[in-house]
Amino acid sequence: MNTMSTTEPAAVLEYRLTAADRCDSCGAQAYIAAEVNGSELLFCAHHGRKYEDKLRSIATTWHDETARLSEAV
Repeated sequence: MNTMSTTEPAAVLEYRLTAADRCDSCGAQAYIAAEVNGSELLFCAHHGRKYEDKLRSIATTWHDETARLSEAV
């Protein structure tokens, strides 16, 4: 008996932050972008988590790409 398994290809996510985007606090690669008062603030995962509670209440947008840190290479 032959059985064939078909799987859908994984969705390709397009990220907008690149290695050139740097954390405003320490200069590490940015994985979080927050818009506050019309200005974009960029943060590494560490500083994004550190300031998240305060920023989320005033940010108009919060873009988080920290899941990229756990992706398989």
